[in-house]
Amino acid sequence: MIRNYFKLAFRNLARHKGYSFINIAGLAVGMAVAMLIGIWIQDEVSANKHHRNYETLYQVKMHQTFDGHRGTQDAVPYPTGDELRSKYPDFKAVAMYERGAGGRSLITGNQKFIKNGIFIGEDAIDMFSLNILNGDKNPLKEPYSIVLTDETARAIFGRQDPVGQTLRLDKKVDLKVTAVVAKQPANATLQFDYLLPWHLHAKMFDWVEKHAKTDWRNNDFGVFVQLKDGIDPAQTNAKIKDVVLNHQANDPNITKLIKPEIFLHPMAKWRLYSEFVEGKNTGGFIKYVRLFGVFGLFILVIACINFMNLSTARSEKRAKEVGVRKAVGSGREQLIGQFLSESTLIAGLALVLALGMVLISLPYFNTLTEKKMTVDFGNPIFWIIMLLFTVLTGLLAGSYPALYLSSFNPVKILKGVVHVGKGASLPRKILVVVQFTFSVALMIGTIIIYQQIQHGKNRPLGFTRQGLISVNSSKDLLDHFEALQAELLATGVVSSLCKTNAPPTQWWSNNGGWEWKGATPEDKSVIFTTLATSYDYTKTMGIRLKEGRDFSRNFPTDSSGVLLNEAAVKRMGLKHPVGEILRWAGREWTVVGVIPDIVVEWSAYRAVAPMTVLFAKDWVNFINVRINPAVSSSVAIQKMAPIFSKYNPAYPFEYTFADTEYAKKFYYEELIGHLSAVVCLLAIFISCLGLFGLASFMAEQRTKEIGIRKVLGASVANVWGLLSRDFVQLVFIACLIASPIAWYAMNHWLQDYTYRIHIKLGVFVIVLALALLITLLTVSYQAIKAALLNPVKSLRSE
Repeated sequence: MIRNYFKLAFRNLARHKGYSFINIAGLAVGMAVAMLIGIWIQDEVSANKHHRNYETLYQVKMHQTFDGHRGTQDAVPYPTGDELRSKYPDFKAVAMYERGAGGRSLITGNQKFIKNGIFIGEDAIDMFSLNILNGDKNPLKEPYSIVLTDETARAIFGRQDPVGQTLRLDKKVDLKVTAVVAKQPANATLQFDYLLPWHLHAKMFDWVEKHAKTDWRNNDFGVFVQLKDGIDPAQTNAKIKDVVLNHQANDPNITKLIKPEIFLHPMAKWRLYSEFVEGKNTGGFIKYVRLFGVFGLFILVIACINFMNLSTARSEKRAKEVGVRKAVGSGREQLIGQFLSESTLIAGLALVLALGMVLISLPYFNTLTEKKMTVDFGNPIFWIIMLLFTVLTGLLAGSYPALYLSSFNPVKILKGVVHVGKGASLPRKILVVVQFTFSVALMIGTIIIYQQIQHGKNRPLGFTRQGLISVNSSKDLLDHFEALQAELLATGVVSSLCKTNAPPTQWWSNNGGWEWKGATPEDKSVIFTTLATSYDYTKTMGIRLKEGRDFSRNFPTDSSGVLLNEAAVKRMGLKHPVGEILRWAGREWTVVGVIPDIVVEWSAYRAVAPMTVLFAKDWVNFINVRINPAVSSSVAIQKMAPIFSKYNPAYPFEYTFADTEYAKKFYYEELIGHLSAVVCLLAIFISCLGLFGLASFMAEQRTKEIGIRKVLGASVANVWGLLSRDFVQLVFIACLIASPIAWYAMNHWLQDYTYRIHIKLGVFVIVLALALLITLLTVSYQAIKAALLNPVKSLRSE
């Protein structure tokens, strides 16, 4: 019987090739989109699960209260790791880490490589179950060792065995390669090109050995821990929460205002649940995963609605078939089985087409999402999922047509007194409205997302990012900065340069404890973004001072000078800030100028924090260069490269453009925008495919009516309006339903951004016009084709 069902299904598909193509193509596109989104979601939710100790690994985080707001950070004091290891038996392993090894130079012979590494404790190898491909099983026990990933080892040593080889780090220290480990998957949180022993950190940096090891106030370091099996993390959190607070108990500002509290954040939440608001874990990237899960479901539902609509629309064609089959003894269950088998067959054919679409589009999708996802055809679980996916899609798409067609009364049908097409019009209209409601809501959401992205990109930054580059500094560059500056300026391609402790579009330090005239004890908890720089800062950055001046070589006292941004002036309540005396770190600082609120936050949509810009010649990490606007960037880089190489022989000349770095702040928003646009276009395509099929069927059904109208004098425009009117009305209703739904959803989404747009009526008007235009273009071909048909031919049988 099952074979007979599929035989009949194939005959029906072959008999109506046009409708079959529309059904299969629509379902295939919907299934392909759902599959791609499913692959992406799987990649996100499986992040870090390759670690054997996934269930027992944690990162130590810390809550602190600043200016009345509870913030959460990864950075903790250096002694935290030793304290947890020595005094709390709940932990199986503890590994301190610090990403200060990022962007350093590895030298072998005459070759120089810039790679990103991490200083990390030796327990990390087993904690993170790193796959050692070659070398020592405990490769970080010696302080002058280095562990490379296989990718880094190939880049540096080619086919040579790297274990036992020597690499020079930053022209400072020689390190022995003790092991090669497999590169981490792209969705892993712990990413690195090489690992350095934690003990090397103190040997390379005097301030760590002299100050940080015993300083419970300097939050510059991170801690990974592994709990012993069977330990309840909630109980451990209760034990350790006051570890930092207890070591600062002699400071009432700490105990009463800041109240630091450490806790364990499980690895299962590192990727998708990383956001904290007022000390509460509010989610994170999981909201995007859920959003696109909904998108995938929407697109699949839209494709299934196409199938339902076309199946029920053609019900009159199959009414007599149902009547005959019932008359010869077929029960309703058998008919339902037949129609569901047809829909499942169509879903199966659509699956084949969808898999082809996925394979073709996956490289583009990987580029779009910056991933390396693949389809694992060799995995039996994949095929089980695909089988279930296909059956469920077939059942969903065929459920309504099966129930509807099997309900016909055979006596009335065979007497010819039932015209089922008219009776099916209301459900079809409802399905069209539902379908276009999804599509229109996606259109509105996509436009609002792009408006928000452009709003952030066009935000006044307070500095000029075009023509500004940043070079990671080194001791050699700092020692010869004046000579470097003179040679660069002499080329004519550079108009200015300065030193800073962070790239132009970021901040790497913040501090509390500032005092000013009229400040209260509570004001010591206010956190100020801290930027250290030297001369020519505002000139190089392209900043227009609001008041005062920049640091100047003509004023020796500027070594104790400070620039404030407008947010800092406002927070301090200073009416005439220039000349004011501030206190911080046991020193007095004189305000010499006020700069605008420059955007250096990690998100371009956040409010600008109060900022202090200090004059500090030695506390710098970057050299920022302003290219002469009369010279092209490529020419300027070409002339700068040999000068940088001359004074920085240990490093290859690598640089970043400020406008490129600023653009990276929009990664997640642009990812959402691009994916939304793709899903939106495909949703519209599938919906229009269904409209085209329905318009074709309606034109076919009303051929004689159109012929009579033409004989009575109806014009082509009259007929076109007659056939288009119903569809336009349905899409108009869909727009009215979708608009408030989309407004609510997008308004809720925008609340996550401090700097955001206000949704305007124009968006809904534009989408309404586009939806109606697309509808008219879709149905017009069939409408005009029917209107141009010779009435003599259509009425000949009459």
